[in-house]
Amino acid sequence: MPTIREKYIAELSRRAKESHIYRNYQLTGLEIADILNDRPHKALYIKLAKEGNPRRLLAIAKDIAERKDVKNQGAYFMKVITAERDKIFPKKA
Repeated sequence: MPTIREKYIAELSRRAKESHIYRNYQLTGLEIADILNDRPHKALYIKLAKEGNPRRLLAIAKDIAERKDVKNQGAYFMKVITAERDKIFPKKA
């Protein structure tokens, strides 16, 4: 039988899931996943949006989505991000 604490934590988790309240970086990551048509890797895009410049990441994703010659847009996106890492993810002091 669950304890009162466990019930309370479960209730808070349920409320959070049902409220659909997202932080800005979560929304950005989901938008990137939708742009690239790559929902299975949304957690990766959310992590990137949390660490980097969301506007720059969205711009890159939109540029890649417009290219018809790219078959795997998600993999190509990661290749571009890796190449531009210093611009997008400034080193923390």
